[in-house]
Amino acid sequence: MTGTDTATALERATLDKAARENFPVAPFFLPRAWRTDLMAVYGFARLVDDIGDGDLAPGGADARVLGVPAERADDRLALLDAFEADLGRVFDGTPHHPLLRRLQPTVRRRGLTPEPFLGLIAANRQDQLVTRYETYDDLLAYCELSANPVGRLVLGVTGTATPERIRRSDAVCTALQIVEHLQDVAEDLGRGRIYLPAQDMKRFHVQESDLAAPSAGASVRALVAFEAQRARDLLNEGAPLVGSVHGRLKLLLAGFVAGGKAAVRAIAAADHDVLPGPPKPGKLQLLREAGTTLRGEG
Repeated sequence: MTGTDTATALERATLDKAARENFPVAPFFLPRAWRTDLMAVYGFARLVDDIGDGDLAPGGADARVLGVPAERADDRLALLDAFEADLGRVFDGTPHHPLLRRLQPTVRRRGLTPEPFLGLIAANRQDQLVTRYETYDDLLAYCELSANPVGRLVLGVTGTATPERIRRSDAVCTALQIVEHLQDVAEDLGRGRIYLPAQDMKRFHVQESDLAAPSAGASVRALVAFEAQRARDLLNEGAPLVGSVHGRLKLLLAGFVAGGKAAVRAIAAADHDVLPGPPKPGKLQLLREAGTTLRGEG
């Protein structure tokens, strides 16, 4: 396989995952220029998550492109370090990885800064070192790295960032991260991670072993309901972001908020039993939530 073939395969393997995301990455109704730049940002975010989760395509092609020795191709921290170094080249040189070369014109065109990209790398580095969170505030600090940069990048790409919109966006993104953690309790436990705050687990008399059961008991369901309410409150706090913009961007942001609210409803509809698998909302529920969000209701 030639270098060009390898680059194309690496891009395709990552960007094909867009179709399987909970929320639309760059829906058809957006202007083409926005879609192009949002997909470039998505490619970065997806790849750094794949590195952090050990979900890179087999064969070590990403490691080779990033200059990581073959004997360390499975070393996630080494890969993240090399990826961060390559990110630096986006801003002052020519990056090695094809997804970062794809990102470079977006960064220049939109005047994006390194900070949100570095935050996403830092979150995945933290995932290698921290597998439990003692308090809700600790979890919020993690979401500041793992989720909030995505919303900030969307505002940056669309040229709509203001301090108030960033604050509202952070609330929405943190909520979406919490919802995803609730949906994926069993999957995360399989990776050795728990994103339910230890203080809350103690409050609801939940042991780690309870999370490994095939179905949730009453204590786990009560804990999930408590965390889901926190996510709902954050979504309500962030929802005015939708009304602060216009046109097709309003539709995109409404989709994010509606997706979060519909997911919270799906968790409630499952009686907060997330252990058999992630409760997912249907399309009709998503459309209903989107309409409610666009009207500025509930």
